Amino acid sequence: MIANAEALLKPLTIKGLTIRNRVMSTSHAPGYGKDGKPQERYQLYHMEKARGGIGLTMFGGSSSVAIDSPAAPWAQISVADDSVIPYFQQFAERVHAHGAKLMIQLTHMGRRTKWDTENWFPTLSSSPRREPASRTIPRAMDRNDIRRVVKSFAEAARRCKEGGLDGCEISAAHGHLVDQFWSPSVNERTDEYGGSLENRMRFGIEVLSAMREAVGDDYVIGMRMSGDEMIADGLSHEDCVAIASEYAKAGLVDFLNIIGGQARDEMSHAISLPNMSFPVAPFLFLPSAIKREVDVPIFHAQRVTDLATGARAVAEGHVDMIAMTRAHIADPHLVRKLMEGRDDDIRQCVGAGYCIDRIYVGGDALCIQNAATGREATMPHVIPKAEVARKVVVIGAGPGGLEAARVCAERGHKVVLFEKEPVVGGQINIAAKATWREALSGIPRWLYAQAQKKGVDIRLRQEATQEDVLAEAPDVVIMATGGLPITGHAKGHEHAVTTWDVLSGKVEPTGSVLLYDEIGGHNAASTAEVLAKKGCLVEMVTHDLQVAQEVGTTNKPVHLRELYKLGVVMTPNTELIEIYPEGNRLVAALRNTMTDAEEERVIDRVVVDYGTLPVDSLFEALRGSSVNDGETDLEALVAGRPQRWTGQPGFALYRVGDAWTGRNIHAAIYDSLRLCKDL
Repeated sequence: MIANAEALLKPLTIKGLTIRNRVMSTSHAPGYGKDGKPQERYQLYHMEKARGGIGLTMFGGSSSVAIDSPAAPWAQISVADDSVIPYFQQFAERVHAHGAKLMIQLTHMGRRTKWDTENWFPTLSSSPRREPASRTIPRAMDRNDIRRVVKSFAEAARRCKEGGLDGCEISAAHGHLVDQFWSPSVNERTDEYGGSLENRMRFGIEVLSAMREAVGDDYVIGMRMSGDEMIADGLSHEDCVAIASEYAKAGLVDFLNIIGGQARDEMSHAISLPNMSFPVAPFLFLPSAIKREVDVPIFHAQRVTDLATGARAVAEGHVDMIAMTRAHIADPHLVRKLMEGRDDDIRQCVGAGYCIDRIYVGGDALCIQNAATGREATMPHVIPKAEVARKVVVIGAGPGGLEAARVCAERGHKVVLFEKEPVVGGQINIAAKATWREALSGIPRWLYAQAQKKGVDIRLRQEATQEDVLAEAPDVVIMATGGLPITGHAKGHEHAVTTWDVLSGKVEPTGSVLLYDEIGGHNAASTAEVLAKKGCLVEMVTHDLQVAQEVGTTNKPVHLRELYKLGVVMTPNTELIEIYPEGNRLVAALRNTMTDAEEERVIDRVVVDYGTLPVDSLFEALRGSSVNDGETDLEALVAGRPQRWTGQPGFALYRVGDAWTGRNIHAAIYDSLRLCKDL
C-alpha cells in the first residue's frame, strides 16, 4: 500500500456529516445533463465512483440557481425550480446505496455565460465589464437584481436539502458571479457593493446568509474559491486569504474548496485546469496557506493524478479532503483498489485534458483512455466473464490492440498478441516524444501491465504473417495494425517528410523548416515546438483559421504559448500546393484559402501532417478466409449485442482503431471495448 494511505482512508466529519474517507470528486459539468436535470446517465456516472469507494462525489459544476443564468451551455443542471427535487432524491438514493456522500455546486454564472440561449436574458455582473471567454458584456446589477439572485440561491439550497443531498457549495471560483463582485478586475461599483474589499465581500455574505436561513444550521454549506486569481488586476493571494478568513469566522461556510487561478480567457482556462504540461498538484500551496488561517475543513483539486500525492497532501496537513476528479474519470474504482491492495491496477490519469476539452466544444466528457466512463449504462468498468472461452489473436500493440487483448483476457479467452516493434504503444510512442506530451506513455504502460497480468501471450518483435495467424487456429482475429502517415496530395509531395519522421528521430531537420498542417491536432504543433527547440527557423502553415484548431481549450493555449515563446511563425488560411527542389534547397508554393493569392517560400525542409491511412495488407490477406469477410456488424456493436458470427466454425475478422480509419486514442480504445466485451 502507498505511503500515508491511512491518512486518505480516515473518515472526516463536518457538522454531523461523516464522509468515509478523504478522497472526493469535485463538482464539474460532464455534459450529461438532460433538460436541465441530472438524469440516468449523470447518476450512473457518479454511482460508479461510489461503488468504487469514493468518500464524497460532487456533481453539477455550475448548476444554475436562476433563469437568467442559463443551464443550456454544456448541458448544465438547473436548480431554479422544484422540478429538480425528484431527480436529486433518486440521485442521492443511488449514491448512498454504495456508501458515498453526494453534494452539488450552486452558482449564478453572471457574465460567464451566453445571452443567446434559453430565455435570451441579458447577462449580469457587478459591473459592465466584458469577459473574453463568454464574449458577453453584462448589465450591472441593480438592487432588485441583487435581492432576486440572493433569494434564488436560498431557494436552490432548500431544494438541495429536500432532494436528500448531503450538502452544497457555492461557486466563487472560475469567475462566477460571487467572485465577479469580489474581484477588482470586474467590480467597478461605487455603492456599498464596490470599492473596498469589505464592500466587495458584501454580496457573497448576503448569498450565504440567505442560504443558511433557508436550510438551517445543521445542513452543510461550503464554498469553492480561488486562493489567488493570478492576474495583475485580480484578487491577490492576500485578498483571498482575507475573504476565506472572514467567511469562515462569520460561520457562513462549513468547508472551503480552494483552487488556483480563474478562467476569464483562453490562457487562464489552461492554467486553472492544468494539463500534462504542469507538474502534479501545482497549486497545493494555496489551500495549505489558507488552512493555516481558518478553522473549517479545506478541500483542494487541481491535477492531483495519483493517490500517493493525495495521501501526502492530507498526511502533511495541507488539506482535509483531496479531490481527484479527472483521476476518477480515468478510474472510478481507484479507492477500492487502494483498499484491496491493488494499487498497480489503478488506471492513472495522464492529464491529456480530453475530457474537459470535449465539453468546451459542446461535447460530453469522455476519458482518453477509459471508454466506459460516461457510458456506464452500456459499457462495463469491470469486464464480465464469457460463457465460452475462445482463442483470440490480436495484431498490433497500440492502444486499440492492447485494450482488445486486455478485455478478451478479462473475458477468459486465450489471447495471443503480435507486435512487430520491440515495445508496445504504437503511435503513442511517437506522440510522447513531443516536449510536454510525454505523459501519454502512461496509457500503453497500464494496458500492457494489465494484459501481462491476465496472461496474454505477447510476442514482441514479431510481425504477424497470414501463416502465423492461421497457425494459431483462432476463433477471432482483431486487426489493430494502426496507420501510417501520408505526405499528402500537393504536387511534389515526395520531397516532404512527415511529423512522424521528425518525432521518431528518423529525420533531423536543420535550418529553415516549413511545417504544413492539414489536421489541426497536437501532432504538428508538438513537432513545431520540437523543431524550434533544436534551433530550426520554423514557419507553421495551416489551411485552418488558426494553428492547432482541433486542439481543445486546456491544451491549445499551452501550444500557442510555447510556439510564441520559441519564435515560430504561424500562417493560417494557407494551403500547400507544390514542393520542388531548387539547388540544395526546396521551394514551397502556397495559396491563401481566402484570396487565392499565391506566394513561395525557399526553405531547407518541408514537414507535413496529413494524418494516416490504415495498414491493411494483412487484413486483406485474411478476409477471404474469415467467416465474415472482415465485416463488423455495426448495429450489433451499437446495440451491445455479440457479433452475429461469434461461435461459427472458422474465425471472424475485425478491425479497430486506425486500422479501420485514422481517428484518435479514445476511438481505438472504444472500438476494442465495445467489440470485445461481447465476444
